[in-house]
Amino acid sequence: MALTAAQEQTLVQIIEAFQNGKRLSDLPDVKGTNPFDLLVEVLDTDGESKKAALASLLPYLEEQCSYGAERSLSVSSPTCTRIGDVTLHKSLPIHSRLKGCLLDDNGDVTEYLAPNDWTGQTRDGSRGQVMVEIPLHYRKFSYEGGMFRVRLSELPLPGYHQVPKMYISAYEATVQRTGNKLSSVVNDSVDFRGGNNNATWDGTYRSLLGLPATGISRTNFRNYARNRKAGSTEWNCMTYEAQKALYWLFVVEYATLNTQAAYNPELTAEGFRQGGLGAGVTDLNGSKWSAFNGYYPFIPCGFTDSLGNGTGVVPFTMPDEYDPDATAPVVTNVPRYRGIENPFGHIWQWTDGINVRISPTVENGGDGLSKVFVCKDPAKFNDTNYEGYSHVGNEARNEGYVKEIIGGEFGEIMPAVCSGAGSTTYFCDYHYTNIPTKETLRGVLFGGSSRYGAYAGLACASSGHAPSYPYADVGSRLCFLPA
Repeated sequence: MALTAAQEQTLVQIIEAFQNGKRLSDLPDVKGTNPFDLLVEVLDTDGESKKAALASLLPYLEEQCSYGAERSLSVSSPTCTRIGDVTLHKSLPIHSRLKGCLLDDNGDVTEYLAPNDWTGQTRDGSRGQVMVEIPLHYRKFSYEGGMFRVRLSELPLPGYHQVPKMYISAYEATVQRTGNKLSSVVNDSVDFRGGNNNATWDGTYRSLLGLPATGISRTNFRNYARNRKAGSTEWNCMTYEAQKALYWLFVVEYATLNTQAAYNPELTAEGFRQGGLGAGVTDLNGSKWSAFNGYYPFIPCGFTDSLGNGTGVVPFTMPDEYDPDATAPVVTNVPRYRGIENPFGHIWQWTDGINVRISPTVENGGDGLSKVFVCKDPAKFNDTNYEGYSHVGNEARNEGYVKEIIGGEFGEIMPAVCSGAGSTTYFCDYHYTNIPTKETLRGVLFGGSSRYGAYAGLACASSGHAPSYPYADVGSRLCFLPA
């Protein structure tokens, strides 16, 4: 489809404005056409008129219509430099469109939640699942001159890949026991009992009512999510693509790879976000947690809902039974990122759409590689093979803090090199794996749990278990991926 004469004339006016130092946000509607909408039309157009338009626009578009972060590959500091339009780093147009909502089982939004505080609204599942809407946007990764760059844009700029609209559960998922439906709710009834559904703990300090569900395999997390809508693959447990989306949104907003940097609600002098999300719920004593409730979850779903769509931390005081000998209350801080509670820590999260083929060492008859396969089509998610998956790179074979990720064209966040890094250098998060004596398909856990301390974080990954693995401190989230 070629541009109309009126569109071409408007485009000329926009280019002239750019040449005179104007920004896209400064431009008024021209003959009833919004400049942003016109640029979308231009970028979606085929033919010679598109080529000519792009040739004229490209010197201005990327710097004016994207914002991102860059970092030298040769330095250990996790701090990044902001790139692109400075004003976009202040207004954060993509980030500001993340918003809490109630989503029915057909994937329709029944209500958007109050941006500043959700606590007065229905979150028990009767009007839908409590989700955070991630808007459609575009993302680009590049590696030039020893620099790594990630850029986000609302426009489909050349070289940018679409990040589709998706919904991620505001909470670590629980299960509606009637019908085994994966859920994101604030509901302390027996039908939404978390953990391993142990009814004998009801009414005690170990009660699992109102808590996330754990002790479930990735296979069953997937099945329970699909139970929300028969015959559809739109409902899923946490996916690798969703995890990536959250991670890169954080990196661009805070200009750091250290998700556990101290939380700081104040903006910098320039008006930018600073710090990170804090340590998260990662600072418990493992032995005391085990004695307290056997590593099952303890943070109630919705604990940070007073923050609404915002980011912050809310202190949680552990029950006295966690440490009977403590001389003062034991407090941990529950993080929230843009409406998403506990994005890391508390409990591990199973992720779908990623399988790792781990081969034995050459001495044991293998090829000595851990190949990472990812899939964006939920209809092809499985726990037994790699059909419909793409090989995106190779995972590090050793445990350790992450120095390099696979990266590449799509910004894969799986660890590639784990040596020479630490809790405050490079990617700042830890990597877990083990090498079998025969070829094995492994799933991937992200985030770390309440006893992992500085090892945890948004990029903390573990490929140590088959997808059938259930454990007390392993849960997931609920996702909806519109068809």
